[in-house]
Amino acid sequence: MITWMQRHKKYLIVTIWISTIAFIGAGFVGWGQYSYGDKAGAIAKVGNIEISQGELQKSYSRLYAQYNKVFQGNFDEEKAKQFGLQKQALQQLVQEALILNLAKSYDLIITDEEMINVIKLQKAFYKDGVFDKATYKQVLSQNRLTAKEYESELKKELLIQKTLSLLPGEVSKNEKNIVMSMLSIADKINYKVLTLDDVKVDTSDAKLKEFWKNTKNNYKTEIAYSIKYIKQEPVHKTYDQNKIAQYYQDNRTHFKAQDGKILPLEEAKTEVIKELDKKATKDQSLRTYIAFKKDKLPQDVKVQTATISKSNNPFTEAVLTGVAKLSHVKPYMKPVEVNGVYYIVSLVQTIPSQVKDFEQAKADVLPLYIQEMKQQALLQTANSSVDTFTGTTSDFINVNAVDKLTGLSKVEAADFLQKLFVSDKKKAYITLNDGKIVLYNILEQKMLANTNMKIGEEITKLKSAMFNEGLIKTLQEKYKTEIFVKGL
Repeated sequence: MITWMQRHKKYLIVTIWISTIAFIGAGFVGWGQYSYGDKAGAIAKVGNIEISQGELQKSYSRLYAQYNKVFQGNFDEEKAKQFGLQKQALQQLVQEALILNLAKSYDLIITDEEMINVIKLQKAFYKDGVFDKATYKQVLSQNRLTAKEYESELKKELLIQKTLSLLPGEVSKNEKNIVMSMLSIADKINYKVLTLDDVKVDTSDAKLKEFWKNTKNNYKTEIAYSIKYIKQEPVHKTYDQNKIAQYYQDNRTHFKAQDGKILPLEEAKTEVIKELDKKATKDQSLRTYIAFKKDKLPQDVKVQTATISKSNNPFTEAVLTGVAKLSHVKPYMKPVEVNGVYYIVSLVQTIPSQVKDFEQAKADVLPLYIQEMKQQALLQTANSSVDTFTGTTSDFINVNAVDKLTGLSKVEAADFLQKLFVSDKKKAYITLNDGKIVLYNILEQKMLANTNMKIGEEITKLKSAMFNEGLIKTLQEKYKTEIFVKGL
């Protein structure tokens, strides 16, 4: 799945950004730090349209939610980096801005009435089967959106759709006939599936080291940080009744029962003391932080040392992110809470990333070496046996016969058949997206008698995708794109 999506991510973008209100329920996901140029109010400008940092954050969140759905909840920040989700998010916004520039040049707009009609059709805002304004506001609030923000975003999406709808999408009779003919062609083939498991490779250190020498710059140590830190344990104190009563009066809304009613002091007393202790702990950690900076720590305060990195982080991501921002000029970090414990950290040294030596890189090199060598060996096997192989003979199959090829899953069969029916070779081999290779020999061909195919909608989708891609290329030449963010 990852391999397929990486290879086809530019097409995924086209399908993802046309969603009108996909950001409802998507949440917000962060992605690290960037350096901004002089134009701090915008991270990019396309034609006359500026792209804000907030828009980039929302774009990233929407894409993250889409990928997370595809991966059935198993998508994370590491995979997001593999797919270059940050760049995809910006590319999405640039593509949108290109189309919005075009819409502006033709004076296209979305009226309030058009927008309201769309909002009233969204089931997320229904109560008892009809649109409910209170539910509308509640759903937006739960997604940290105001009505103004949502409606502005919706108008933009609707304007993009209106602009794209002007492109020709009707399917002619000739187009239907041509595609029908293509789908009616059936081949009887002899085929053989080759997999990476069919080949062995030499994994001796000599071979592995030779591979490493050519790719060693890909294997680097993580940036690490040598730190000193103080662990501020929770403070527990005894408070007089006046102190407890005063804190309760000042913060009554903190202490509620399950029904939402404010608890009386006697019932809330335990929670009041917990909050007072938490406040005392934070206050003590700040005093320790100041003393640490001034080199005036009491002798009984224990200062510990550690070396942390992304893969060796006994704290939290927030601590590591904070440490990464420290320098020798400003080496101290304000207290950070980790599971009720405050940590006060001082940077001693930043240990830069370095190229790993062979022994350090060996474990990382081995799987990549095996994959590449096996793929090369598989290609050699395919080339040497394509004219002489003996395999399985199929029935007459067309491009939709994904369940009629043994040895291939439906996804693999679809991949193979799509490539087979655009090939002009009678005997050859096809490399699948997952690395398998299928040798084939077309034995016979015939036309299937099938008048029940409903292909008009599919042709329309195909034409729309082709027109959209061509439009984006044309607009890229017409409107200048400036990126003000380093790292994207």
